[in-house]
Amino acid sequence: MSIATTPSSSPQPSHLDRIDARNKRLINCHQVDVNQLMPLKYKWAWEHYLNGCANHWMPTEVPMHKDIEIWRSSRLSEDERRVIMRNLGFFATAESLVGNNLVLAIFRHVTNAECRQYLLRQAFEEAVHTHTFLYIVESLGLDEGEVFNMYHEVPAIARKDDFEMRLTAEVLAEDFSVETSEGAQAFLKNLIGYYLIMEGIFFYTGFVMVLSFHRRNLMTGIGEQFQYILRDETIHLNFGIDLINGIRHENPDLWTPEFKQAMIDNVCQAVELEIEYARDCLPRGILGLNGNLFRDYVQHIADRRLERIGLAPQFGSSNPFPWMSETMDLSKEKNFFETRVTEYQTSGTLRWD
Repeated sequence: MSIATTPSSSPQPSHLDRIDARNKRLINCHQVDVNQLMPLKYKWAWEHYLNGCANHWMPTEVPMHKDIEIWRSSRLSEDERRVIMRNLGFFATAESLVGNNLVLAIFRHVTNAECRQYLLRQAFEEAVHTHTFLYIVESLGLDEGEVFNMYHEVPAIARKDDFEMRLTAEVLAEDFSVETSEGAQAFLKNLIGYYLIMEGIFFYTGFVMVLSFHRRNLMTGIGEQFQYILRDETIHLNFGIDLINGIRHENPDLWTPEFKQAMIDNVCQAVELEIEYARDCLPRGILGLNGNLFRDYVQHIADRRLERIGLAPQFGSSNPFPWMSETMDLSKEKNFFETRVTEYQTSGTLRWD
C-alpha cells in the first residue's frame, strides 16, 4: 500500500539562497549566517588557524629538572631572580586577561565564521599559556599567591593590566553595540589595545628578558616555553593586525584623523608603562640589559606596530638587541626549533627529509 504525500507548503531552500563570500563582513554582517564557514572570504584568517593548529604544544612536554636545580642553587643573583619572578607574575594574569577579552568581548562582535574559527583556537592557546605559568610555579615550588597576585600588588604590573582592563570594560557594557560609529571605533580601540599593545608590545619586553637567560644556558625549560609562547603570540599579533586592517578597510569612515591620533596616544602611553615595567624588573641591570636599553627597544617595536596598521612611527629608535632578531622578528620567527626533532609541531605536520 502506498501512502500519498502532499508537497510541503513551506518554501524549499534553493542554491540561489547560498552564501556569497562577497557578502561576508568582519563586523555588522546581518545578511550572512555566521555559523556557515564556507565559502571562505578571509583566507588569511583560515591560514592563521591552520598555523596555530600546526604549532600545538603543551607545557608539561618540557622538562624542568635543570631549572629546578638552578633555582634551588646559588647560581642566580637576587636581581636575576627578580626578573624571572616579575615576568612570571605579569604573564600569569595577562594571558587570562587576553583570553577573557577574546571570549567575552571580541568573539561576540566579529561576524565572520573563519575569523571566529581562529578566535576559538587562540582562546585555547591562551589557556595553554596560563597553564604554562602554573606549571612553572609548581615546578619551582614558588608561592602561587605571590606570583598570581602581582597584578594587584606590583604597581608596574598593575598599571599595565589596568590600562588593558579599561578597554575591555567599555566593550562589555550591556548596551554596547558596534552598529554605531562610536561603538565600532570602541571595538577597534579594544582590538588595537589587546593585539597591538598587549600582545605586540607589553609581552615583548618579557620575552627579551627571559630569553636572555636561555641564551646563557640558564633556566632553559622556562626559556623553551617562552619560545613556544612567543611563536603563538606572533600568530596572534599577525591575525589581530589583519583583523584591524580588514575592519578599517571595510569601514573607512571609522579611521578619522581624530581616531588615529587617539590610537597613537594610546600606544605612546603604553610605551611609557612598559618602560616603567622594564625599569622595575631591572633596577640595577643584569645580563647586559638595563632600563635605558628597553626604552629604545620598546619604542622601536611600537613604531613597527604602528606602521603595520597604517599609522606613522613616533619614536625613530633603533633595536638595541640585534641578537634577538632571529628569535623575535616577525619575518624570521618560524625557524625556532629546527634543532629539535619534534620541531614544536604535531607529528602529522613534521618533515623528515
